[in-house]
Amino acid sequence: MGRVPQRILVCPDSFKGSLTATEAAQSIARGIRRVLPTAEVEPIPLADGGEGTLEVLLTVLGGEKKGLWVTGPLGDPVWAEYGVLASGQLALLELAQVAGLTLVPPEQRDPTRTTTYGLGELLRAVCQEPIPEIWLGLGGSATVDGGSGMAQALGYQLLDAAGDAIGWGGGELARLDRIQPPAHRIWQGKRIRGLCDVQNPLTGPLGAAAVFGPQKGATPLQVQQLDQALGHWATRVERDLGRTVDRIPGAGAAGGVGAGLVAFLGATLESGIHLLWQQASLQERIQHCDLIVTGEGRLDEQSSMGKVVGGVLAQAILAQKPLLILCGQATSAARAELATYPIPIHIGVICGDPLNLAEQERIPDEAEAQRQASLYLEQLTAQKFQELLQPGLESTKV
Repeated sequence: MGRVPQRILVCPDSFKGSLTATEAAQSIARGIRRVLPTAEVEPIPLADGGEGTLEVLLTVLGGEKKGLWVTGPLGDPVWAEYGVLASGQLALLELAQVAGLTLVPPEQRDPTRTTTYGLGELLRAVCQEPIPEIWLGLGGSATVDGGSGMAQALGYQLLDAAGDAIGWGGGELARLDRIQPPAHRIWQGKRIRGLCDVQNPLTGPLGAAAVFGPQKGATPLQVQQLDQALGHWATRVERDLGRTVDRIPGAGAAGGVGAGLVAFLGATLESGIHLLWQQASLQERIQHCDLIVTGEGRLDEQSSMGKVVGGVLAQAILAQKPLLILCGQATSAARAELATYPIPIHIGVICGDPLNLAEQERIPDEAEAQRQASLYLEQLTAQKFQELLQPGLESTKV
């Protein structure tokens, strides 16, 4: 490390299925203080637009939560919360609250049927308040409907060739013949930003259906059908609304809700992590720290592509600050990629190399690690700091 760090910035993502970003930051901070009790540790939990974004934004920016009952992804009522900053100038929404994959039991996951209708209901409630700007975190959704359910809840008529309204779900988009906007647009005059961590287009081999459909329960045949349905929907959007959305980076986010926000609401799609950096003045905080600690549940090839870890890594390189990445698991490809960057990067893994007998004894299995994630993350943090502070340890990539 060169010298003992006295100012340490802790800015992890959530460890999905185990810890929220706030819980992860607290566990890491406790681990640091076990080794460096006098160090100045600043926990700043982060998110990139996916599940947990609302909690993180409210923690960093301050504000209050409000809630209401809306239509869930299967059509049943769900309780959804949103945040309003103390200034009253910004509302914070999260798609996972109304159409999240966690709201759908595994045996009922079918993105040809699941809907974003509840998102439209949530937006309708928020737009009735005098709030000029809305941030919507995309990610973690159970849907591949292009935001069509959201549009229907906001007054858009999505009609088939007979002039009847189509139903909910991505499968219904194949029947879409005409889009008729509402006479009154309640969102008019508000700035809406979709926060996403992916750059995927709407359709094609890297599109919403092909990449994200299987994890939402789509079969190979359904993936093909959904991709064709989204392509058909995009042609109707261009004809009836005058917006070309298929190739927009991020259009495929959240099963095409990225494209839907642009098509139906005139929103912009932006990097969630970059917006959070700006609002929390994290660049300035990095300049004044000696070490940055970040982390996530699984470190893989996607981590550097719009995710929290990738955003923190980019800022660490700009500031030429050493970086410690803590994670539940890490792929060999991700390790190899990190070894190419021009700053000291150290990696700590809870479920480490299966050939390392010491690590096998320390962590019985992945399920145990998830059950006791807070404790294991705290222990891993303390262990890595002890290793990094050993005299004579070279400040190179681990």
